[in-house]
Amino acid sequence: MKLIAATTIICCFSSFAIAADESCLSKKYDAYVDTSIIWYQDLAKITSSEYPELTEVSNWFLEGRKHHFELNREAVHHYLDKDPSKIAIDRPVERWLSLEQRDIKVLSARNDKLGELAKITYRDRQSVPHEKNYELRSALADLLSHPTKIQPALERYNNAIKKVEKIICKQ
Repeated sequence: MKLIAATTIICCFSSFAIAADESCLSKKYDAYVDTSIIWYQDLAKITSSEYPELTEVSNWFLEGRKHHFELNREAVHHYLDKDPSKIAIDRPVERWLSLEQRDIKVLSARNDKLGELAKITYRDRQSVPHEKNYELRSALADLLSHPTKIQPALERYNNAIKKVEKIICKQ
C-alpha cells in the first residue's frame, strides 16, 4: 500500500514537473518570438523612414517574418507537448526548432492552428518575391552596415535577447 502511495506521489510530481518545464520552455520561446517580431517591426519602420519608396515592400517583408515566427511559436508549443525530441533545448533558443520546407508542407496538411500557420508560411515561401525585394535587401544591408542608424532598435533587441537567455527552465 505504501509503495502504491509513493508511486502515485512520484508520478504526480513528475507530471507536474514536466508540465512546469513545458510551461517555462513555452514562455521562453514566446519571449524569443515576441522579441524577434519587435526587432523586425523596428527594422521595417526604420527602413520605411530612411527609404519611403520601400514602405510597401517593408510591410510585405514584415508580414512574412511574422508568419514565420508565429508558425515556429505554434510548432514549438505543439512539439513540447507531443514530441519534445523535435525541440533542441540544449541549443540557444533561436536554434531550438528547425523546420525545413518539406516539414512545413507536411504540417500544412493539418486541420488545426498549426496547419493554418504552416499553410500561410508555405504559401509565403512559394510565392513570387515582391517586385522591390532586391531594393529592400540592399536597403537592409545598408542599414545593418551602418549600426548608428539602427542603434536604439539593436540595443533594445540585444537587451531583450539577453533577458530571454537568462530564463532557466528545469530539464
